[in-house]
Amino acid sequence: MAGISGIGGSGLDIDSIVSKMVAAEKAPKQDQLTATQSKATAQLTAIGSLKGAISEFQTALTTLNSPTSFQARAVTLSKSDYLTATASTSASVGSYQVAVTQLAGSSKVALASLPATVTTTASDGTKSSSPTTFGKGTLSIKVGDTKLSDIQVDATNNTLSGIRDAINKAGQSQGISASVVNDDTGSRLVLSSTKTGDGNDISVSVSGDDGSGSQSLTKLAYTPSDKDSTDPAAAHSLSKAKSAQMTIDGLKVTSASNTVSNAVDGLSFTLKATTPADSPMTVGVSQDESGVKGNIKGFVDAYNKLMGVIKTQTSVTKVGDNSSPIAAALVGDATARGLTTTIRGELGTMQGTGAVKALADLGITTQKDGTLAIDDTKLSKMVSSNFSDLSSFFTGDQGIAARLKGKLDPYTMTNGILEQRSNSLSTTLKNVDAQTATLNTRMTALSDRLYKQYNAMDQLYSSLSTTASSLSQQLAAMPFANKS
Repeated sequence: MAGISGIGGSGLDIDSIVSKMVAAEKAPKQDQLTATQSKATAQLTAIGSLKGAISEFQTALTTLNSPTSFQARAVTLSKSDYLTATASTSASVGSYQVAVTQLAGSSKVALASLPATVTTTASDGTKSSSPTTFGKGTLSIKVGDTKLSDIQVDATNNTLSGIRDAINKAGQSQGISASVVNDDTGSRLVLSSTKTGDGNDISVSVSGDDGSGSQSLTKLAYTPSDKDSTDPAAAHSLSKAKSAQMTIDGLKVTSASNTVSNAVDGLSFTLKATTPADSPMTVGVSQDESGVKGNIKGFVDAYNKLMGVIKTQTSVTKVGDNSSPIAAALVGDATARGLTTTIRGELGTMQGTGAVKALADLGITTQKDGTLAIDDTKLSKMVSSNFSDLSSFFTGDQGIAARLKGKLDPYTMTNGILEQRSNSLSTTLKNVDAQTATLNTRMTALSDRLYKQYNAMDQLYSSLSTTASSLSQQLAAMPFANKS
């Protein structure tokens, strides 16, 4: 409710008085709500950071708990110019002498050369040129035993460019393409296939040619042959389809494509170039020790990040000699404290009877600040000499990865510790909003009441002032008032 200072003549600044009284009444409760809101918001953010760090740690644990991560294979090549290779977990550890003697190739055919245009002479002797046309009919194109959709040639597409476009449209999904090439003998269609392997050569047959064009459609026919015509204008093969050939430890392997995946169990080769004669390359398959080390380091990094988040959110920072220390959002929080105790306790547990019974056996030790550090030399030595024991230590229901994950699951599961904590904090924030709205409503009512009271007082003051003035005037007018 708006007020006007001194409306009755009292001279009081009613607006200032009311606003200060309302502020004084509101301040204690508002400060309490603001403090509660700030604390709950900070804790909610901290819980979110904690949950994210736990999730990353769980991902690292899941990777370590996968037996396949310890069964992975690494491939080494003595030369990298001729092929690439990958190995699955089923590949046997060992080495192979490999030579690439022929790469797989696809078919490319130049059809018969024809005049690009036809010249006609009118009755008046005027000459004109027009594109070479073909009669109506059907072109059938095959790649090996695979037949492309028939190409219907009619008045709408009976030129070289029209037939080219029809082939490209029909062959798009089957790896067949066509282009028009103008060489020294004329214009011709050149057909290309992407299908490699012996016998996958392009052939073209014609049916239903009505001979209505300037050229017969049958001139576009082509049948693969071991020996093409020597006439440069005739149809001929530019490249024949062929299979890849290689030897593995002297054994000949033939593949329809340059990807060879069924020659050695678990090994896949992608051929890039032929090797020099009598100069095979070595392909080695070994346990992926580097990958395992990377997974272990990923586990340590994720753990250290989690400990770092907990430390940040539970620390007390001293600002100065005369200032109050700054406490992080989760100082004294039982959730963070319990999580730290649980994880560290599990890390120190001994297990098994093999060479790896504890993280310390791998060169992983706890530092003064609670983080883990790796002795890379010791880890590399243990990975190389006790590879099978690593899998037993990390994987399985009793492995350290599963045990740690089991300790973390109650925190991150649906309706788990962190979710319940987050829900509680969210409820607190909603309550703060509701209490703030109630407080504002109450302060508005208080303001209205005070304005009414002070305005009434101001009006009373004005009325009393008027009465006093009137009485003074009446007394001054009485006869005795002028006697000395």
